[in-house]
Amino acid sequence: MQPAKRLSTDAQVPSGPGRSVLGFGGTVDHEVVWDETLMVRLAAEYGIRFADCDPDVVIVDERSLVCAILGHARLRRGGERFVATPSVIEGFSARHRRTVTIGGTCVRAGLIMRQLGVRSTAVLTGVDDTFLSLFPEDCDYLVGDATAALTPHLIVQLPEEGRIRVVDGEILLDRPNRLIFVNDPPQVSMRLSADLGESLAGADVFLISGFNAMSDAAVLRDRIAELSAAMRSLPAGAMVVHEDAGYHSDEVSAVAHALLVPLVDVFSMNEDEMQAHLGQVVDLLDASAVSAALVRLHRMFPGPTLVVHTRHWALASGLRASLLEAALDSGIKAATARYLHGDSATAADFAALDESAVPTRHRDVAAAIAARGSGTVRCLPAYEVRTATPTTIGLGDSFVGGVLAELVLSAHRERRLQ
Repeated sequence: MQPAKRLSTDAQVPSGPGRSVLGFGGTVDHEVVWDETLMVRLAAEYGIRFADCDPDVVIVDERSLVCAILGHARLRRGGERFVATPSVIEGFSARHRRTVTIGGTCVRAGLIMRQLGVRSTAVLTGVDDTFLSLFPEDCDYLVGDATAALTPHLIVQLPEEGRIRVVDGEILLDRPNRLIFVNDPPQVSMRLSADLGESLAGADVFLISGFNAMSDAAVLRDRIAELSAAMRSLPAGAMVVHEDAGYHSDEVSAVAHALLVPLVDVFSMNEDEMQAHLGQVVDLLDASAVSAALVRLHRMFPGPTLVVHTRHWALASGLRASLLEAALDSGIKAATARYLHGDSATAADFAALDESAVPTRHRDVAAAIAARGSGTVRCLPAYEVRTATPTTIGLGDSFVGGVLAELVLSAHRERRLQ
């Protein structure tokens, strides 16, 4: 049996300049190398037509998995989808060259924070020998169910350019993006560590993520009730951040958002999630369209400060927006460094980013969005960088890690001044 926790001190507080607890999840990921020749061959073998390329198709076998991948590519969308059986993931993964990594928002955020000198405790739903062999020995964790067996997640990175011929047409690829395909029983059951409340007692920042993989609304209600009870241990002034994700069930999504929104200070999402909530495409370079979208989002998720991170800009909207400005900058740099350098991104890579790589159109739209916010919106422009080997998986996780690192460091600086 795997250990249920690894903590650096008896008081369950990691060493370093601040304290953070990051939940919930932890995965073993199969990151496959995009193989255009293989995808063309599979499309032909399965007789896939243009109309079959649907990002929302129910994924029950390899054919429907290929249809979903090509559907996302056709609509230039990233996303996360549930797969009926793990064998579909394992079979498709085995056809490709691949890298085995560890992931989940809480894990990747913690790895970026580690590069920035901030220790964290990851709250995992399960572990196995593969996961622990890749998880840094100087990072802390709690495990909800140490007996749970992990099943790999399939990570597909769509390339910046390419074309896949189908029976009656062609899918053009012109934008890097990432797709995640999962069948993850530990994440579905989402058993929380009995030590969570004790660990939260020393936290400056608490990240909530991962509920999107759950499938039973009744179990979800129970888990959030347990979470709410554990959160009573949080010290005054601790910042609670929820990072949204692609839910596998509309019912679970509705319940999760209704119960989680009142518990958090910051509700964060990427551009795909924002547009899914709104049910429409938003022109991210149109300040008036973005401002109208924010009005609707605040009505949908009243209370917390909203954070939206996109390829053009990142913003905070709400009462805590001014407190998050430096954190947005840190998040943008962390995501950009990961795009360029992948898992090897370091603090030196963050520091080396050149402000000249922020295009004028990003600066202009960010300034216009902020100006429309009547002082309650902060919006910072994103970099536009190029690399022959972009990393698209984990950009949102890295953004969150950069944000949380700055929040922890800021809390540490304030304590030193007191």
